[in-house]
Amino acid sequence: MTFFERLEKRSGALDSLVCVGLDPDFRRHRVEEVAPFLRDIIAATLPYAACYKPNVAFFEQWGVPGLRALEMTLEAIPGEVPVIGDAKRGDIGSTAEAYARALFEAWGFDAVTVNPYLGRDSVEPFLAYGDRGVYLLCRTSNPGARDFQSLQLADGTPLFEYVAATVAGWGANTGLVVGATAPAELARVRELVPGLPLLIPGVGSQGGTPEDVIRAAGYRHGHVLVNASRSILYAGSSPGAAADAACALRDALRAARDGR
Repeated sequence: MTFFERLEKRSGALDSLVCVGLDPDFRRHRVEEVAPFLRDIIAATLPYAACYKPNVAFFEQWGVPGLRALEMTLEAIPGEVPVIGDAKRGDIGSTAEAYARALFEAWGFDAVTVNPYLGRDSVEPFLAYGDRGVYLLCRTSNPGARDFQSLQLADGTPLFEYVAATVAGWGANTGLVVGATAPAELARVRELVPGLPLLIPGVGSQGGTPEDVIRAAGYRHGHVLVNASRSILYAGSSPGAAADAACALRDALRAARDGR
């Protein structure tokens, strides 16, 4: 099965669009605490998580010990659960090949996030792994996204719209990263590429709402994935609080779908 087929199966079985971001805060943990902390989070949130998304930078910040923590964290995720490596890589062809081998072969991620702004040749090494998913940055959730992504081309098309329309033709294993903090832009992307899977960060701590996401992107297993990291990981002082937060997000997305 491809990544997106596996994701659709898992998401449908749970009726959940929730992606739990695994982004350990260095201010809260010593490196030796990270893997045990995240193992408890995974065990608690498993009934609600369509997939998990470790952000590689949050492990790299500790150097080699952090990478060991990432390895132990990945071992704690059951094999049937898809895992996205949030790395946002983007470089020239030979370097991109090395990044793709590292993320897909050495780390074994089922999907990755990639920066498309160096052009198609910088993405092709990732696309070559046809059973894996490649989420390309389109309209990100950070406040500075407008600095470049909303710039208009000569014909008046915003850059993020051009990216969405262009990468839609790059392969069957592509998706887009579009933030929940810009619901109008999210709706426009969905209009432009109705069949392309979307990874949607920005719900929770960044201010995006489940209602805005479902109104703009719809509710479809495997094609809409809503990531929350800090609002789940640090919802309280126990793994049970993380489970409650993941459950609440799942239920809020369902309620938005059902008009409740």
